[in-house]
Amino acid sequence: MTAVNYEIDIVAWANEQAWLVRNKKFELLDIEHIAEEIEDVGKSEQRELANRMAILIAHLLKWQFQPEGRGSSWERTIKEQRKSLGFHLKNVPSLKSKLTDSEWVDSVWADAVTIAIKETGLENFPETCAWIIEDVLCQNWFPEL
Repeated sequence: MTAVNYEIDIVAWANEQAWLVRNKKFELLDIEHIAEEIEDVGKSEQRELANRMAILIAHLLKWQFQPEGRGSSWERTIKEQRKSLGFHLKNVPSLKSKLTDSEWVDSVWADAVTIAIKETGLENFPETCAWIIEDVLCQNWFPEL
């Protein structure tokens, strides 16, 4: 079997590595890159959680600070993000610890504020998280003025 270069074609490389594992050809495995890819899976899951949370918070900020724009589209986005976040946390329970990590929350909040500023033109959003994360994730909770 010809060794596929990780740097040139990652998909072909991944298929080759999977074949090697299934056929117990462990001595031919690209261990260093496999380890990097496994770490990247965890990072990807964390990025997805942060991105979804930032979108949710941005919409909640818009809901609170731009009440004239409230509508079914915003409400649907909020509900969809909450549902997706719940599903994601159920399937990757180790990510729940991020919800209590103040640095992570601060970073997500900053991303959400950036999104909300771009989408509203407003700039009067709180600098730090103004809500309890459990409320943010609660299906029936919406911030008020």
